[in-house]
Amino acid sequence: MRRVLLRAAAVCGALLMTVSCGWGGQDAGGSGRLPAAPAGVTAAAGSATSVHVMWNRVSGDPEVAHYEVYRGATKVKDVPGSQHMVDVTRLKPSTTYAFSVRARDADGRLGPPSERVRATTSAATAADDRAPSRPERPHGRAAGSRAAQLSWARSTDDRGVASYDIHQGDTKIHSVGGAQTATVVTGLRPGTRYSFTVRARDAADNASPASEAVRITTAAGSDDEPGTGTDTAMAPTGFRATTHRADGAYYLDLSWVPPSAEMIDGVITEYQIQLDRKPATSLVWGGTAPRDKATYSFYVGREAGVTQRVRIRAKLPDGTWGGFSAERTVTTGAAPP
Repeated sequence: MRRVLLRAAAVCGALLMTVSCGWGGQDAGGSGRLPAAPAGVTAAAGSATSVHVMWNRVSGDPEVAHYEVYRGATKVKDVPGSQHMVDVTRLKPSTTYAFSVRARDADGRLGPPSERVRATTSAATAADDRAPSRPERPHGRAAGSRAAQLSWARSTDDRGVASYDIHQGDTKIHSVGGAQTATVVTGLRPGTRYSFTVRARDAADNASPASEAVRITTAAGSDDEPGTGTDTAMAPTGFRATTHRADGAYYLDLSWVPPSAEMIDGVITEYQIQLDRKPATSLVWGGTAPRDKATYSFYVGREAGVTQRVRIRAKLPDGTWGGFSAERTVTTGAAPP
């Protein structure tokens, strides 16, 4: 199968496009591949002195033994390979920090850094020992075999809620901003029963009592690795892919229906397109993002008869990636199906 070089094409409105590559390289000694750069890195302020950093687990060969979390150029956390989130503490209030993550394998080889993401800590407050109220009316449902959708009623606090922490049993597994009252928890196992609770946190790091537990059983399904196409939670639907020729070049035309804004407590503004299961292009709407149907077209070269598989996924409002759409196969110059 031939590889097509993607080039940025002009797009209408406020749609911006960036190109990124997500595979690992050879180490200096040529003895094998380095771990890939972690993808899907997000950072959100948890309080005036802490930031919650998350990323997607790096899979494949070599296996990751540790993740290193950096604040700027300084390593601040070393996380076991089985985890993909951490709270960075002892930060300054009202300060913007940049974070990145690198994977290290069992032989000590360090992979390339992820993209840098920024978060600004909350403003400092006067002495505050009053915790926010308990999140009420928690609700949840399975979203496919590997994800769960959670929602809750907004908590109150005399200084304002800075974030909500989601716990699975006794373990904190996720955090979202204080303005959100819903999230999607991904990376779950098919046919498994889970118990989730939510706590509200203010800028002084006071945590509320836990909400009532929400018990969810994921749908039965394949136990393949997440991201291989078996997880369709919060995925774009109605995905179509065709090609057309203009001025001697071929273009890939995509259309899809975004995940429901009501289900995710927000609007999707960023998507990732993969060609042959590798990240090719990120789309970011700078203006009003489409809610009912989205379309996009981009240049893929001048050669006819080139076949590629294409799929798309959305970045949810809480910073996590939803599932992939159905995968379509397209060939430049071929008649539409």
